[in-house]
Amino acid sequence: MKVWIPHPDGRSLLGELPPGVTVELLADPARLPSSPVGVRFWVPPFLAGSGTTGLLSELPDLRVVQLLSAGADAWAGRVPAGVTLCDARGVHDSSTAEWVVTAILAQLRGFAPLARAQARREWAFDEVAPTDELAGKRVLIVGAGSIGAAVRARLAPFEVTFTLVARTARPAEGVHGVDELPALLPEADVVVLLVPLTGRTRGLVDAAFLAAMPDGALLVNAARGPVADTSALVAELSTGRLRAALDVTDPEPLPADHPLWGLENVLLTPHVAGSVRGLLPRAYRLVGEQLRRFVAGEPLTNTVVDGY
Repeated sequence: MKVWIPHPDGRSLLGELPPGVTVELLADPARLPSSPVGVRFWVPPFLAGSGTTGLLSELPDLRVVQLLSAGADAWAGRVPAGVTLCDARGVHDSSTAEWVVTAILAQLRGFAPLARAQARREWAFDEVAPTDELAGKRVLIVGAGSIGAAVRARLAPFEVTFTLVARTARPAEGVHGVDELPALLPEADVVVLLVPLTGRTRGLVDAAFLAAMPDGALLVNAARGPVADTSALVAELSTGRLRAALDVTDPEPLPADHPLWGLENVLLTPHVAGSVRGLLPRAYRLVGEQLRRFVAGEPLTNTVVDGY
């Protein structure tokens, strides 16, 4: 059985594999390491775009696509019948949660204008002080999955209060449904987006969503760019009424002439929340576990179901 992986160090990180498993490096989908015949398990590159999915039609024996990303929006609905699609849920919890906490603190404490002042060699105390603080804030987490839980755990010591929202309400766990957002948004100082990109969540953050947020509130998007309507986002943020921290945008990469770049109330990072040095060991630990399950005929974890 052949397995294709995208990183040279991946083989050593997989752990012990069953006999008969051959691991080959496929870093560039345009340069196949061998015949696609016999490839039953494929690990595409991290954050591979929809263009990479074209290779699916060239793998006649494929049975599993194991992603290294938590999001599967570029792949859901595109894998052939008989192929199981799995995401990397759990792999990015700590790194994404750290980015969320960092972004919130950077925005509330005014680190962006301070960094600009440093570049100008200016002691800008009067320009930024006093800043806002995280203590006492009301945090609304939209996406109550494993990353949402990790964000909550890391924010809890900051003396904040939480409201959690998921696609479907889970009253026993204190989780609200997404249909309750219009009533919840006016009570939130910080709104964190952690939902997958689906037909239901595309454009979730529209003009009405943003208008419902109170003056001075902070929107943090660590999900996918199209979860927010970009035109509505630019229009609302241009007024200065809200603040934002965005690791993802629509389009992505963001063109150099895009108006989001020029808004001083916006912190932008280039989709790096999950890109940390510990990513590959965690990701390939999952891949190795999945490979062993597959060979043993056991159910795979993190399967992406229809209707994702």
